[in-house]
Formats: sequence, structure tokens, C-alpha cells
Amino acid sequence: MAAPDLKDMERRMAGALETLRKEFAGLRTGRASANLLEPVVVEAYGATVPLNQVANVSVPEPRLISVQVFDRSTVKAVEKAIRDSGLGLNPQTEGSTIRVPIPELNSERRKELTKVAAKYAEQTRVAVRNVRRDGMDAAKKAQKDGDLSEDELKGLSDKIQTVTDAHIKKIDEALATKEKEILQV
Repeated sequence: MAAPDLKDMERRMAGALETLRKEFAGLRTGRASANLLEPVVVEAYGATVPLNQVANVSVPEPRLISVQVFDRSTVKAVEKAIRDSGLGLNPQTEGSTIRVPIPELNSERRKELTKVAAKYAEQTRVAVRNVRRDGMDAAKKAQKDGDLSEDELKGLSDKIQTVTDAHIKKIDEALATKEKEILQV
């Protein structure tokens, strides 16, 4: 077993950070955006699928998102997925079209959005820590197999921790920026 690949670990951590940025882009601060529904997944056809695979999302007005469901049999599932997404949205169904009005951002709604942003950030921190754990496990196994000395293991562990700390810091900075954007009145 070879030592863990630091470049691959960094790539995986950067991917988690990029996913967080996309989720943050979906947290709109008062204006409707098709990205807002990007994290929504629907229980349909016996599987969990992203919303954009079962419906077309558009923004006909600044405060309204329109979701045109492809298959009428999935309308209820799509409506439920949007309602249960934790985004604080209340979809209204008309045939195979679901209208999602975007509520005014009062102080309560802003606090709610900061909680959603914090939840996304924590999920990303967990993903980064999982990459670190995988790397540490691989390093310990390589040392146990005789591929790494004790000193090499210590050095590699320190590098893995440094990379992890840098990505956690970026996550915290992204969260602070997003919270500031949400709370601006």
C-alpha cells in the first residue's frame, strides 16, 4: 500500500468546497434564482434524483420560481421535495406546474437562511474531515506495511493536517461572507 496522494486529497477537498459554493449560490437573498432549487432532490421512480432531472426550473418573475414537471405522476413528489428542502419555501401546484413564491426577506427569514448556510458549511467540513481520515488511514497502513518510516508518517500526517486546516479555513471564510450577504438589510 503506497502512501496517500496529497494532490488527490487536495483535489477532493477543493471539490467539497466547490460544492459548498454552489449551494451558497442557491441561497438567494430575496430574489428568485433557478439555482435556489439546485440542492433539492426528489424521491421518484424508486430512486433519489436531482430536481432538474424530473422538471424544468425557470424564473418568470423576480419573486417567483416556476417548476414545470415532466411527468405528472411525480408532481406530488416534487412538491414535497421542495417543501421539505429546508429552504423555507411553500410551493403551489397547478396541474404539472409548481409555482414557488420567494418570500420577502424579513429578519426571521434571514436568520433561517443563515442556519441553512451553516448547515451546508458543516456538511462540507465533515466531507473535508472524511478525506483527511482516509488519508491518515492510508498513511498508517503504509507505515504498518513498511512503506513509510515513523518519521515519514509524522511528516505526512502534518502535511495532511495543514491541507485540511487550510480548507476548513476557506469554508469558514465562505460561510462568514455568505452570512454577511444574507444579513445585510
